[in-house]
Order: sequence, then structure tokens, then C-alpha cells
Amino acid sequence: MIQPAEILLPAERARDARPVHLVRPDALDDVLAALSPAQAEWVRSVGFRAASGECLLVPGENGTPALALAGTGKADAAALAHGALAMKLPEGLWRIEPDGDNPPSDLLALGWALSAYRFTTYREPERRPAQLACPENADRREVLLQAEAIWLGRDLVNTPVEDLGPADLARHARNMAESFGGRVTVVEGAALKRHFPLVHAVGRAAPAERAPRLIDITWGRAEAPRVTLVGKGVCFDTGGLNLKPDRGMILMKKDMGGAAAALALARMIMAAGLDVRLRVLVPAVENSVGGEAMRPSDIIRSRSGLTVEIGNTDAEGRLILADALAAAWEEEPDLVIDLATLTGAARIALGPDLPALFAGDEVIAAQLVRIGQEIDDPLWHMPLWTPYEKGLKTDIADIGNISSDGFAGSIVAALFLRKFVKDPQRWVHLDIFGWNPAGRPARPKGGDVQAVRTLFSMLRKRHAS
Repeated sequence: MIQPAEILLPAERARDARPVHLVRPDALDDVLAALSPAQAEWVRSVGFRAASGECLLVPGENGTPALALAGTGKADAAALAHGALAMKLPEGLWRIEPDGDNPPSDLLALGWALSAYRFTTYREPERRPAQLACPENADRREVLLQAEAIWLGRDLVNTPVEDLGPADLARHARNMAESFGGRVTVVEGAALKRHFPLVHAVGRAAPAERAPRLIDITWGRAEAPRVTLVGKGVCFDTGGLNLKPDRGMILMKKDMGGAAAALALARMIMAAGLDVRLRVLVPAVENSVGGEAMRPSDIIRSRSGLTVEIGNTDAEGRLILADALAAAWEEEPDLVIDLATLTGAARIALGPDLPALFAGDEVIAAQLVRIGQEIDDPLWHMPLWTPYEKGLKTDIADIGNISSDGFAGSIVAALFLRKFVKDPQRWVHLDIFGWNPAGRPARPKGGDVQAVRTLFSMLRKRHAS
């Protein structure tokens, strides 16, 4: 299986590489002037205009490709977009010619590495990606640190539940964490029912080999600022007794996308050696149909003590997150971040590309939105509109798991989670899609770990050692 380090080679390999020129339309004549007269005439004759995404191979004297021209368009602000060259260019080693107008070198290299990703567990790839000699101004170690974590997260999301049930997810989490010196505990069975009753209730209908569990990772020095990540780990979601239709179930292997994102972010944090006391909580379940399945109208007492009336068994993600969030706050963390493929309402509002961001601290929210715009990993700030909490009221329990009126689904889900948050000023909630319906540069079709680079950038600014 190809790894990012095989795609992004050290900068000194540039001497063996063919050049790629990133060309703006208004700078095309300058680039052509630097080519041989025959090459320049050939470029003109085929009608290359340096439009965004346009790529042209230019032959050398022997007729084989000697260099490539890649159009940037008039205002191509998405630096990762040039990563598409990894699959547009022929196999072999390439280098990006330095130019003062090029996007930042780290983003150029990262875009290339992320575009090169393919999920190859079950099928050989049709071709290998083109390799890139890391630009001299880029930090190859930093780029690989992020790319390797994102590739890991994508692999997890893309793997079907037959090979990635709760026990498998726990195994992957353990292997990753222990490779960086992290400590991992897994709560299951009677202990899970006693300490994480909502997690147990959601997953109890699954067969024994796919039983629910709570994965708990700790890493870093005890005295460092405490950062806790919580990731929704629903390895497959049938909807439970509120069974999904076939079209709604087909992508439900990705319902552990929040867990994959949390683990990818944790890997970045540990690999970078950030000065934090990191904790990662992943409630891992399958929401199955069976004789033990939770039922609509059941009332379950959560870890926090609040009783929850089940209005819909397909609103299960917020239930398992509620218990994990309650556990997170028992250690008085400085910041809690949860990531979850939580609501269809967020996708209706924002589509697949924009994760919904909820935060009690407006300063943190604004910082994350700004960073996301800068590094092409966008978020959209949504309101925690307290008046909508009335939709969660129930006559016979402390709170219901769905709204009585069906409005503002992503906001109501965030408000439900807030009930289990001790200090909303230190809490960030991301409602992500975790999937690319169609391939784009740096974002191949399939599973993805959205918002992870933005969160890592924010944490690095705060906690670089």
C-alpha cells in the first residue's frame, strides 16, 4: 500500500525531477519566453490558456514529456487545488518551479499528498500517483505529519463495517496511540452498562463480537493544558427500530467519521509533540436491529444523571456523545472538542463541503473560521440558539433526544449535547459529513476527516512545545 512518504520525496530529489510551471493567464507569455522556440510554438498551437485546472505536457527533443504547464486561472485562491496534478501528470518524479506568485509551499505539497490518496484495501489502484520533490521552502516533516494522519482517517471511514466494527476501531485506536506512547483503556460489558448507559443502550442489540465499548486514550504530561477530543464512533447505523430506508443506509459505514477525525487529529497532536495532556474518548457502537434494541419511548438515565426519553432510535449519535462528554468534563479540561457525523439537517443547510461549527466562545469560533479560510479547510459558524431548547422538553424525562417540532435539526442536536457540557465556553462541536460525494483536488471521492487541519492549526498556535 502506497504511503505519503513515497509520494512526497525529499527536496534534494528535485534534480532528478521534471519541472511543473504554475501559470497565471497574464503570465503565460513570460513562461513561454523561457521555453525553447519549438516548445513555445507547440504550446500556442494546442491552445493552452492557463485556465484553472488546465494541465499540458510539453514534449522535449525526443518527444517524451519534458515539463508540464498547469493553469491557475485568474484568481485561484484554493492552494490545495494544485494537488490534482498528482493524478493528472504521468507517473514519475516532478518538481514545482519556484515562483513568487505560487501558493505557500507547504500547502502545495500537502495538496499533492492529499490528492494522491486512494483506498486500495480491496482493489489494486489503476495507476500510481505522480511523485513530487518537496519544494525547498516546504517543511516535509510537517506535511507528512498531516498527510499521514488524514490518510489514516480516510482509510477508517472507507472501511466497511464487516472489517471495522467497534472492536476493530478499538484495535486501530490502540495501535495508533501506543505507537506514540499513549495509554489506552477500553470499557465494555457490565462496566460499560454501569458507567456509560447511553452508549450501552445504543449498541446493545449488536452481536457479542460487535458489542459496544468506550475507547479512552491519554497522552502527554499530566501538568500540561488538558485538551479532550470526543469522536462519534457509530460503525454502522441502521437507524435501529426507526429503521432507515435503503438510500439512507447505504453510506452508514461513514457514521464513525467523527471518531476517525478525532483519531486523525490526535495523531497529528502526538506526532507534533504539542504540549497538552490529551484525552480522546470514542464511544464505539453499531446501531443494530434486534431483540435487545432500544425502543422509541424508552427512558435511559445517562452518565450525568439526566434521564433521556428516546423519541427516535435513529438519533443515536447524540446519545453516545452525551455520555462521553459527561466523562470528559469530570477531569476539568481546558478545552473539549467533539466531532460527529451527527445530523442530516447540517447537510441540508450547508451541503457536504462545509462542516457546521458550534462553540460557546465566539472568539474561538471566529479564530477557527479564519484559519479554515486560510488553509482551505473551511467551517461555518452556526448559532447555539437557546430558545430552540424548548423542542427537547418531555413530560416524563429530563430531556428528549429529538425535537418535538422537527425544526433546526443541527442546532437542536448541538443544544442537546450542551446539556452534558459543564462549561460551554470551553467546548467546540463540529457536525461534519465525513464524505466527499465527488472527487475534487485534495479530496478524492469517499471518506474524509473534515476540519481536522483547522483544529490542529488552532491547537498548534496555542500549545506548540
